[in-house]
Amino acid sequence: MLHGLKLMAVAVIAQAVLGMARTFCADAQRATIAIAALALVSFVPGSLAQLAAIVVGGLAGLAAVRSGEREAADDFAPHLSRRAALVALALFLALLALSFAPAGEGLAALAAAFYRSGALVFGGGHVVLPLLRDALVAPGFLSQGAFLAGYGAAQALPGPLFAVSAGLGALAGSPPAGVAGGLVALIAIFLPGLLALVAALPFWGALRGEPRAQAAMAGINAAVVGLLAAALYDPAFVGAVASPRDFAVAAAAFVLLVAWRAPPLFVAALAAAAGVALQL
Repeated sequence: MLHGLKLMAVAVIAQAVLGMARTFCADAQRATIAIAALALVSFVPGSLAQLAAIVVGGLAGLAAVRSGEREAADDFAPHLSRRAALVALALFLALLALSFAPAGEGLAALAAAFYRSGALVFGGGHVVLPLLRDALVAPGFLSQGAFLAGYGAAQALPGPLFAVSAGLGALAGSPPAGVAGGLVALIAIFLPGLLALVAALPFWGALRGEPRAQAAMAGINAAVVGLLAAALYDPAFVGAVASPRDFAVAAAAFVLLVAWRAPPLFVAALAAAAGVALQL
């Protein structure tokens, strides 16, 4: 069943790459940014390379992407001071910097891994896959098989994909693990998004209508398509597809999700059953 869920993960990631590419890589410039990001993280693996791909994508967006007409400023005026926003931004950046520091094992290392992954996600929840994989599998917190199976199982559940962090934190081989590990992971992965939200709210109206901000975000979103496409190959495809029969199951799950728009829970159940059948 776990093997089938890993094949389900391949289909889900392929679906996400397809959907995001249609939205975020609609022209030659953004498609080129995506391929450049894919090449960067393929040749230079690691969290720093992923961060570099996002930064370079934003710079390339400023240089090459046409942002279009200026959007009207929002009437949305949150009751939040700029001082509070700047404090949230400073805390966001300080914790992000600390998350890159060597932490060994234990609670601090586990929290840093999930905080870093949550802080660097752009463009959609599925982008967390390559970030979490690098943060958890590479240091040995979790096996690649357990990671992919958990990711595949999460597709069958309602709610944000970030909720998979609770399962991964509970399974992590580093203390505290169990329920405590799940809570630490869940809080750590959602915290940077909440801090970023507080930091951005007072400036949102101005940022939303700024052409340069739009261009930079267009480049960043294109870059994260490249990051996710790289993750589609490794760890998803490499870690799950070991035979032509595996590939057929993953392809069938992809068609069910994309062409038939089947409910993910139904597809996950079929994939798990197929995984069992492949072992008979």
